[in-house]
Amino acid sequence: MEGESGTSIEKGLLSANKEEISSSSATTSTPLLFFATFIIVSASFSFGVSLGYTAGTMGSIMEDLDLSIAQFSVFGSLLTFGGMIGAIFSATIADSFGRKMTLWIAEVFCISGWLAIALAKNIIWLDLGRFFVGIGVGLLSYVVPVYIAEIAPKNVRGTFTFSNQLLQNCGLAVAYYLGNFMSWRSIALIGIYPCLIQLFGLFFVPESPRWLAKEGRDEECEVVLQKLRGKDADIIKETREIMISVEASANISMRSLFKRKYTHQLTIGVGLMLLQQLSGSAGISYYVGSIFDLAGFPSRIGMTVLSIVVVPKAIVGLILVERWGRRPLLMASASGLCLGCIILALAFALKGVPGFVNFTPTLAFIGVMTFSMMFAAGIGGLPWIIMSEIFPMDMKVVAGSLVSIANWFTGWIVSYCFNFMLLWSQTGTFSIFAMICGGTIVFAWCMVPETRGLTLEEIQLRRTF
Repeated sequence: MEGESGTSIEKGLLSANKEEISSSSATTSTPLLFFATFIIVSASFSFGVSLGYTAGTMGSIMEDLDLSIAQFSVFGSLLTFGGMIGAIFSATIADSFGRKMTLWIAEVFCISGWLAIALAKNIIWLDLGRFFVGIGVGLLSYVVPVYIAEIAPKNVRGTFTFSNQLLQNCGLAVAYYLGNFMSWRSIALIGIYPCLIQLFGLFFVPESPRWLAKEGRDEECEVVLQKLRGKDADIIKETREIMISVEASANISMRSLFKRKYTHQLTIGVGLMLLQQLSGSAGISYYVGSIFDLAGFPSRIGMTVLSIVVVPKAIVGLILVERWGRRPLLMASASGLCLGCIILALAFALKGVPGFVNFTPTLAFIGVMTFSMMFAAGIGGLPWIIMSEIFPMDMKVVAGSLVSIANWFTGWIVSYCFNFMLLWSQTGTFSIFAMICGGTIVFAWCMVPETRGLTLEEIQLRRTF
């Protein structure tokens, strides 16, 4: 009853003031907003490097350190295992100490991890470094989209948040390209540079105004929001909405997450994270070089082309996320992933068929390109955007941890099993992934609401859940 009453009060106050305040604060993108977003997403470049790191370095690392396929699979999967550990604590740290402090902590882990990999003389230091990088990116994967969603105006929130995915793909492209000719130790050092940019840049960006309001620092909240929206912007309405939202959710506990009214949001958040990883994205990103080799396509050419196309495709997603909306782009992306997996399954099915064997390399190349481009354009970043939008302020702590853990745990399983699945059956592996991608289309159609053009507070007031 108390929750329903609080919601009614929120609706009344917000609707009463809906017309009296101009929408200038919702349409202003200031230099500080752009600068803050750049600093926040800069470490996502390092995240992308870590995702693509194993694709081109697998052979050289195994040779230099005398690793077996099982040992390298453990090394590759430790990124996602560390990410799961980081995800467990990410929301709690971000809620207790602020978004900026969480990012600083993440950078300490990332920098330490990359240094350990670059200087590794044995498997222990190699695995430890990968695990530390995983913890760092696990923290980043939660706090970056949440921070951007909390500082960006509603009309550009999707675009600004999707820039996280764009920087990830830039890092992925660099790792794919440099893996063709640069040593694995040098590539590890490259992963440090964007972390340093964020480490020092955080001194010059503000804390999230919504977090400041939650901490009772109302004056700071108003000052920060005014700077983000511009000195001439009218922030009264947005400030009032933030205060009302924070006050209404002040008494929410962890147990509240499992109440019936949050079932839909939780299903969406966890479901999208599971489907993102079960599509095979981690395995294909980590071991795309091996896929090309198995198909008989020159891996150097394949990874070079892949490094060229993933960034422009992510830019397309950056543009379409506010024009099409989250839901249509999610469904289109999942359709592309399904098609890519079907092409890959067909490519390997024809591998031993007389008269068709020469089609395998070309089809495999087309399949990988289709999968990678459509992943970059949508489902790679959309689950994190939607997660940052659909949960109330205080629910983000427990809900954010839960959905992030679901993502990283599933990614760990997929990344560890991927090489063994390929040994079992290449056709069977990609057929399974194709069916899961098809299920993602149905899930998005039936479950995922459209949040484009709404403030975080308005999303909670709409009865789409």
